[in-house]
Amino acid sequence: MKKKISWKKIKAETQSVWAGEIESFPHGATQSPTVNSVAYAYDDLDEWVQVSKGGKSGHIYGRNSNPTLDVLEEKIRILEGAEAATSFSSGMAAISNTLFANLKPGDKVVTGKDTYGGTSKIFLEFLPQYDIEVKLCDTTDHDLIEKEVLNGCQLLYLETPTNPTLKIQDIKRLSTIGKKVDALVVVDNTLATPINQNPLDLGADIVIHSATKFLCGHSDALGGLICGNKKLIEKIFHFREINGATLAPNAAYLILRGMKTLALRMERHNNNAMQLANYLSKHRKVDSVYYPGLNTNPGHNTAVSQMRGFGGVLSFSLKGEESLISNFISKLRFAHAAAHLGSVDTIVGPPKTTSHVENTTKERSDLGIPENMLRCSVGIENIDDIKTDFDQALKSI
Repeated sequence: MKKKISWKKIKAETQSVWAGEIESFPHGATQSPTVNSVAYAYDDLDEWVQVSKGGKSGHIYGRNSNPTLDVLEEKIRILEGAEAATSFSSGMAAISNTLFANLKPGDKVVTGKDTYGGTSKIFLEFLPQYDIEVKLCDTTDHDLIEKEVLNGCQLLYLETPTNPTLKIQDIKRLSTIGKKVDALVVVDNTLATPINQNPLDLGADIVIHSATKFLCGHSDALGGLICGNKKLIEKIFHFREINGATLAPNAAYLILRGMKTLALRMERHNNNAMQLANYLSKHRKVDSVYYPGLNTNPGHNTAVSQMRGFGGVLSFSLKGEESLISNFISKLRFAHAAAHLGSVDTIVGPPKTTSHVENTTKERSDLGIPENMLRCSVGIENIDDIKTDFDQALKSI
């Protein structure tokens, strides 16, 4: 057994590679094995009982836990500086399980209007069916959010940067207000990743990731992860193990493999997105650019105070008719037109077919999502090639 490591003293680049993988794997393997077994056998009944009751570490049944998932959960736990972590079959499973495990009829949720489309559907459609009040505030109106929280709420849900408007919320300020009324503060950290931002260090109680995106990084596995203190995570884990939104071992392995290069990839994503945002902000055919790294962005100063990098996603709108979007996308050579983000390749698409495809035109408008907006997840390609590709596509419209 190797010497115990104080992970707080280890940099994120090293954590991405080694966290959760210090101990030896079976047969001396240097990489975490994919364990596809559904059941785990015990020769000793007493030991089996101890494991089933949590008195001894081990596994009983694949819906509850799995050795491959253990490694993944430990890696994100260390990267986020949390006491505990657990995994889910998708990012939306992580979000919905967190919400439903911690809310009951009569409770109130305070959140911003600019949350991801699937999340907003939970707020607009599903929670009200259970007599749970949801107060949607202007996302960056911190005074209004504070007022609603102080009026009483059980859960404050933040997403920063938001998808796809890239708005920034002050995690530390709003978490402080949440604590005054004992509200659970939940932060979706998908776009930032733990390389750029650690919400728990800023006062949040739970941090959520769609591991499908930057954590995996290769568009080949679905997954969700949450981190927080042990008691909270155990509560949500229990809800998940009974409701069955379990992450598959093969997907966990792919996400694990992707996370080893997370810090390396995010450095390129950050740099490429910053350069592309600067380029687009000066282009005569571009109306607006949404990216927290731009000093003209309303949330820039807050982003600087709580982020180490501004992420690989930006949005922009073209001057002229909405129909120009289709013409522009069709001319791009090095970008996928797809409903995804966070991959090594550049991906472009409007919210009506990506982040907010589940929402109606009116809902998108009410949520502050322009129909002429394009979201761009900037890949790790050479930035000169990306800019040249965007330039030729813009010239063609």
